[in-house]
Amino acid sequence: MSLLSAKRYTSAAQFIANLTYMPRWGVLLLDSLIVVIAFAISTAIGGVLFLNGTASCLFPWWQQLLIILCTQIIFFWAFHTYAGILRFSTFIDIIKVIFSVFLTVAIWVSVNLIVASSGTYLFFNSILYAYLFVAIVLLTTTRIAIKTIFEFLSHNITRTPVLIYGVQSMGLAVAKMLQTSLDAKYRAAGFISDDNSDTHHNLQGLPVYHRDEHLFELMEQRNIHHVIVSPAILRGEFPLTALNTFLEHNITLLTAPNITDLQQESDSNDINLPKATSIEAIHVEDLLERPVITINTANIQAMMQNKIILITGAAGSIGSEIVRQVAHYNPSLIVLFEIAESPLHNLSLDLRSEFPNLHFTRIIGDVRNINVLEQIFSEYHPQIVFHAAAYKHVPLMEDFPSQAVLANILGTKNVADMAVKYNAERFVMISTDKAVNPTNVMGASKRIAEIYVQSLNNYLQALHPDEPTTRFITTRFGNVLGSNGSVVPYFKKQIAAGGPVTVTHPDIIRYFMTIPEASCLVLEAATLGQGGEIFCFDMGHPVKIADLAKNMIRLAGFVPGKDIKIEYTGLRPGEKLYEELLNQRETTLPTPNEKIKIAKVRESDYNTILPAVNDLICEAQTGAVFPTVKKMKQIVPEYISHNTIYEQLDQSSAGINKTL
Repeated sequence: MSLLSAKRYTSAAQFIANLTYMPRWGVLLLDSLIVVIAFAISTAIGGVLFLNGTASCLFPWWQQLLIILCTQIIFFWAFHTYAGILRFSTFIDIIKVIFSVFLTVAIWVSVNLIVASSGTYLFFNSILYAYLFVAIVLLTTTRIAIKTIFEFLSHNITRTPVLIYGVQSMGLAVAKMLQTSLDAKYRAAGFISDDNSDTHHNLQGLPVYHRDEHLFELMEQRNIHHVIVSPAILRGEFPLTALNTFLEHNITLLTAPNITDLQQESDSNDINLPKATSIEAIHVEDLLERPVITINTANIQAMMQNKIILITGAAGSIGSEIVRQVAHYNPSLIVLFEIAESPLHNLSLDLRSEFPNLHFTRIIGDVRNINVLEQIFSEYHPQIVFHAAAYKHVPLMEDFPSQAVLANILGTKNVADMAVKYNAERFVMISTDKAVNPTNVMGASKRIAEIYVQSLNNYLQALHPDEPTTRFITTRFGNVLGSNGSVVPYFKKQIAAGGPVTVTHPDIIRYFMTIPEASCLVLEAATLGQGGEIFCFDMGHPVKIADLAKNMIRLAGFVPGKDIKIEYTGLRPGEKLYEELLNQRETTLPTPNEKIKIAKVRESDYNTILPAVNDLICEAQTGAVFPTVKKMKQIVPEYISHNTIYEQLDQSSAGINKTL
């Protein structure tokens, strides 16, 4: 096709696609014209086939036509055949047309049978039978033709071609949706299969291609730059290396909902179809090579229902998600405790919109203030406490270790002590993988908080072996995608600004989990804990931060190193190349949820740790930096600073030990 012809073809397609819908009277007028044509053709056919020369018709031809037309219009009105939009005609519309024609013919054939004894017919039966066939063919083919023309022009000219990864039910459902929906932005151009034997077949009239090195050449030749991959494949059999291969070839990856989430369309009897607008670009969460996490919702429901629940740090990334998930389990009251005013206000507005029947109260306050906590516990007597309030930014806490101690250790101690004083059933602390072999102040402060609540739990159980006491449970996991301070929103801002994207080290790796996944595992761990456990979550495979940055750049439609550059800035103070979920001396025990393990850690005596923690807090309250960090290292001997000014404390300690 020449360029001029292509332009004319495109213009015609756009003109037709932009036409307004034909009004109902227009459809009825078109159908009436078709009836006239069909009866004229039927008369010619019937005249040839009618062999009884002695019979005669009561009415002339034009009166017969008028009778048929009026009768047909009545049935058009009865079945509302004119009410549908021709370009959106469905199987149901065709059935209505067939019934209206059939009943028109049936009535007048019946009348003919009644008057046949006189030898005079109202119509020749052969004409009526011919009309039945001709009218149905003309009326249905007109609708099919109009629908096909609009679909062809809109699908092939105004839509973006895509390949669908997978030839199972999900892939077929997406293809069917694209072929039948006129509001879709994409046109199915074929399937991709890992099984080479599938490439010898066509599915739904579309070719099947094998995922190999020739696929990308073929896609380039056919101007195809999009692939649809379902979340089920992304989280299951779809290898991360394959995803990277698509991104490296500048292929835009799209995703559609799972089959269980799809909405059934009215004209589909065999498969649930997604809405055309539900196909979107994949998110960075889809880059995690990890199976779907399942939890025991029945146990969580039994624990949460009709309970008063306090959540500290309620407006933070993890805290707010815990609030939303807890809201599904019908608590009697949720107490939202938060120091940040605006985020708490915004969370309140969201909760009123999402959960209009939820009972909650908001409290502005600081976990470092024991008097505020006393008022909360004395007034509400929370039965379950989720302690998510903490300082967590590693570089900042290196500069302000006293604040890390006061927020993460004193704050935890205050909330824990109040939970014991007011007989809370469970206290669930949110910790971090940076508490394992800590190399920074933040990680060390969280490890000391872990030690305190675990020793307090063991002390209470030993002191009151036959009485129920507060159960202290710690949950430990790695980085959370999309949380405040995580690399993902930071990278997004850098990409939006045109780069460069800054990564501290080319070999640095981290474990990642989405906010909903982490929060649901926190709830699950809360039901599993008997007191004193430190639960570690299965974080999946470690992710290279440099690879994450490259993939995010590709997902944004750019080429790493060309459109958006990556710069390596060096490890930050306190940062290490990789995080650990367990100390080298620690082992784990299984739980009913395979994604949750119990860490067997070195335990401390409460009577020993309490004065040490109190001394540390007193030192931090003076604002003394080095003495504060020195006391932290005394409580956590495995705390060895990396790339910070506090390394000299480790060197002096090593020198003293060597002298001794």
